[in-house]
Amino acid sequence: MEIGISTFVELTPDTATGKSISQHQRMKDLMEEVELMEQVGLDVFAVGEHHRPDFIASSPAVILAAAAAKTKKIKLSSAVTVLSSDDPVRVFQDFATVDLLSDGRAEIMAGRGSFIESFPLFGYNLNDYDDLFAEKLDLLVELNKSEKISWKGKFRPAINDLGIYPRPYQPELPIWVAVGGTPQSVMRAASYGLPLAMAIIGGSPDNFAGLAQLYRNTYKKAGHDEQKLQLAVHSHGYIAETSQQAADEFYPSYNYVMTQLGKERGWQSMTREAFDHMRSKRGALLVGSPQEVTEKILYEQELLGLTRFLLHVSVGTMPHDKVMKAIELLGTKVAPEVRKYTKKS
Repeated sequence: MEIGISTFVELTPDTATGKSISQHQRMKDLMEEVELMEQVGLDVFAVGEHHRPDFIASSPAVILAAAAAKTKKIKLSSAVTVLSSDDPVRVFQDFATVDLLSDGRAEIMAGRGSFIESFPLFGYNLNDYDDLFAEKLDLLVELNKSEKISWKGKFRPAINDLGIYPRPYQPELPIWVAVGGTPQSVMRAASYGLPLAMAIIGGSPDNFAGLAQLYRNTYKKAGHDEQKLQLAVHSHGYIAETSQQAADEFYPSYNYVMTQLGKERGWQSMTREAFDHMRSKRGALLVGSPQEVTEKILYEQELLGLTRFLLHVSVGTMPHDKVMKAIELLGTKVAPEVRKYTKKS
């Protein structure tokens, strides 16, 4: 089982001072973080695309290219690429370039996106939200298969027997489909035989067991090799030496982000009581000691049949030294125990 870390390269104010670090410093910190991820033996580094002032990862491929120059082994993925509002040709070319730079470590995680800023920014209609993704995923898959293609769709100009360059170092780029819980999206990924990543950031992991089974059933029915099936979960979390320390350090930035998003989307404000409930075994958050986080990953692995787990550290900007410590604990304490158990099973 692979263990990794995802980030949106958050840039929110320090909850104690109200001040933010510079964008430049945040990127420098991120490069130190990914170097440490590799040093402690983590498997995946994933960057999510956003177009907001509180996240500065509008171009995951550029960040991953920089990470490729600083690492040797760790896989480099988006989490996610908002494919609906992008051009699949450029997405493929960008990640093929990262693949060449990294000796074959690039991956694309494609999704429709839970934030909508990219749609008006790039001139797309939100009414076409799902149709855009379906068409562009189809094109991306075709680009990955063949050097020259002919293709025609509704939203993008046709391609008539043209070559797409560069080609990746790998025979094909791994393309994951990220979903938030929509059965149609799960079935779409399975029908293509693509790996599936489920974002569990609220509610209970138990609620996703049906989707995991739907994915397996559809994947098998479509005639794909079950030995190649891959299923990942992406969840918010944080690790410290003790459970109380982890909760106390993580809550301020998490509360800030979730409360701000709540104002935008009509959610209730975050409370410490709700936060602590989400940290329970049946909750969505993985915030605690190394033992607690290990047990929760293993619980989700047994429940859902995972082959990968991505911990989103952090939600909101946390002090760099604390993020580095969480990365260290994930790599040196949590990941070895998870791998030991999953290897036995």
